[in-house]
This record gives sequence, structure tokens and C-alpha cells, in this order.
Amino acid sequence: MNSEINRSEETGTPDDLRLEKFLPYRLSVLSNRVSNAIAQAYGQRFELTIPAWRVMAILGRFPDLSAAELVEQTAMDKVAISRAVSVLFKNDYITRSEDPADRRRQVLNLSPLGREVYERIVPLAQQYENDLMASLSSDERQQLDSIIEKLMDRAQAWAERGLID
Repeated sequence: MNSEINRSEETGTPDDLRLEKFLPYRLSVLSNRVSNAIAQAYGQRFELTIPAWRVMAILGRFPDLSAAELVEQTAMDKVAISRAVSVLFKNDYITRSEDPADRRRQVLNLSPLGREVYERIVPLAQQYENDLMASLSSDERQQLDSIIEKLMDRAQAWAERGLID
């Protein structure tokens, strides 16, 4: 297998997709590695999956969201959100209630237990982020933030109008 990878690098035909240099792949791997590392700190202790923690993190920052709004905020698929919400509700980490302004809409919030767990995990997550970002200079951190914002805007534009043919 390694010899095939090396041969591919040597020939370098224009239509080769070099995953190790392909930005979407690299961002996905980075996200998975960071998420998995943080999940080791909270996963077993609080019986949380990565999607469940993401839902809690969003609800901790933005209360009173519907499941559809969680999908939009996290860019996760509906099934993953639905499963995470079910587990969180079963474990009494979130509450579900009727929106007084629109009785058809169900809003989700952290329960008191969910808020307690959230407040215990946030410092761990921030500690991991600080350690990861410590490998960058102050200028690099600012550049990274600016680049991520630009890439997020472009990806959002794709979501709204589709990719260019």
C-alpha cells in the first residue's frame, strides 16, 4: 500500500486527489482528532457522544432552539441531531417544551443537570483549545480566525446556492 502511495506521488498526474493536501479532508481529520481527544475527557464520565456534546454546547450558548435550528447551527444531519436529542432527553440533560409564541414549535433547553454537566465540560474543552492554539503565534491565531471566517462564509454560500459547476 505504501509503495502505491509513493508511486502516486511520483507520477503526480493532474487528476490525482492527494488527500493529505486536500483541504476538506484535512479539516475533517483535524476536527475528528480534536473532537475525539476532548470526548475522551467527557465521554464516559457523562455518557455523552460527540454529537450529544455538540447539541449541549449549542444549547448552552443559544437556548430555546428547535431540533431544526440545531441542525442549522451545527451543520450536522437530522438523524444525528435526533439521536443526540433523544439520548440527552432520556438522560435528563435537556428539556423539551412548547414555544409560547408558536405552539407548533418545540424548543429545547439544558435542564439543571444538563447545565451542571455543561459547566463542568466547558473548562475542559477550553483547556484543549488553549493547548492546541498554543502551537500558534498570536499573529497566526488571528490569521487562522480570519481564514476560518472566510471559509465558513464560502461554505455557507455553497449551502445556500449550491456549488459552482
